[in-house]
Amino acid sequence: MRIKLIAFGCSNNLAESEIMAGLLKEAGHEIVDSNEDIAIISVCNVKGPSFNKGMNAAKKAKERVILAGCIPSYMIEKIRKELPSASIVSTHNIALVCSAVEKLLNGERIEVIEKKAVKKPRMPRIRKNKAIGIVPISTGCLGACSYCSVKAIKGDLLSYAVDDIVSEVEECVKEGCKEIWLTAQDTGCYGMDIGSDLPSLLKAVCGIDGNFKVRLGMANPQFVKKYLKELVSCFKNEKMFRFLHIPIQAGSNNVLKDMNRKYTANEFVSIVEGIRKELPDITISTDIIVGFPYETGKDFRQSIAIIKQVKPSVLNLNRYWAMPETKAGLMKQLRSEVLRERCDAMLEVFQKLSLEEKKKAVGREVLVLIDEKGKDNSYLGRTGSYVPVAVKGKFELGQRVLVKIKKANHNYLVA
Repeated sequence: MRIKLIAFGCSNNLAESEIMAGLLKEAGHEIVDSNEDIAIISVCNVKGPSFNKGMNAAKKAKERVILAGCIPSYMIEKIRKELPSASIVSTHNIALVCSAVEKLLNGERIEVIEKKAVKKPRMPRIRKNKAIGIVPISTGCLGACSYCSVKAIKGDLLSYAVDDIVSEVEECVKEGCKEIWLTAQDTGCYGMDIGSDLPSLLKAVCGIDGNFKVRLGMANPQFVKKYLKELVSCFKNEKMFRFLHIPIQAGSNNVLKDMNRKYTANEFVSIVEGIRKELPDITISTDIIVGFPYETGKDFRQSIAIIKQVKPSVLNLNRYWAMPETKAGLMKQLRSEVLRERCDAMLEVFQKLSLEEKKKAVGREVLVLIDEKGKDNSYLGRTGSYVPVAVKGKFELGQRVLVKIKKANHNYLVA
């Protein structure tokens, strides 16, 4: 059959979509971008609107639809009602996607939603981008954030063996990948259930022969602080992108406590300053949730102050969204206009700071790794610090190009 796969949300969802495509191709099906017989939609449940995007895509698809990805138990009835003919294959059951397809072809709708441990490294793949190898290193986490609906789906931490991850990366490099994305719900706690840790994994991956760069996925501060010195040493390896995604979520310790985040604002700042002392050119990416329940004006101003102090290169700004079956979802919510006003104010501060920083690169020559095709004969490349650079010309994905920066925007450079 002709099968189209669409993934919403994080890089892990994209990786699982690539794995399902690989399994289906091995089973004799054709993976297509249009005119499909079956659509497989991987949904994201970080926020309500994220999940709704996946649902809307499924409704626009033809009658034969399989929903995959992060599907919470409380959404099952909604799916049954709004998509009565759709099958469900949860994140823990992607190895059964071929069976789901066969049953769907026979007119049988199935739900495979049981939670179980599945080792995802070294499964077959069809990559969306031949230059990028997305490698899951674990599933689940050690956190219990009061606003998070994903923990209920993913469960507790299950780290994959270092040897299996290394083998997966070796295969990616052998197949021509120039970027390796190590992804997880939280890379920071990797290995803590199997007697290992993140720096040990990074050392093993960077020891692989080949011409490639590694991008580390999100790592939470309470774990990073445990091995900060070792992590800094890893980032000094030429195979590592000097890029750290470390979320603060709020600049107020009162809000962090309500969120059940296991660090303080000062600890976050100390981590960032410690890394920048050793690696001045590292790109810091962070996350902020605006309008968490009971967030006061003072709390919000503390979040603004943190952004002004740290000056992250990337800010993933999220307006708080109450999710069912979470502790924060039961708290008294702020008015929507308050959330909107604070979000606009935060965005204005960040964009101004980010533009000032990126303007410093104008006139410089930098080496970029081309990793994405853009519009109008343009490509997107990444510097050694993973800063995006738009450049026009004819290039190949995975090609390294020396470019001169001529313009800066708040979230990317132009060469």
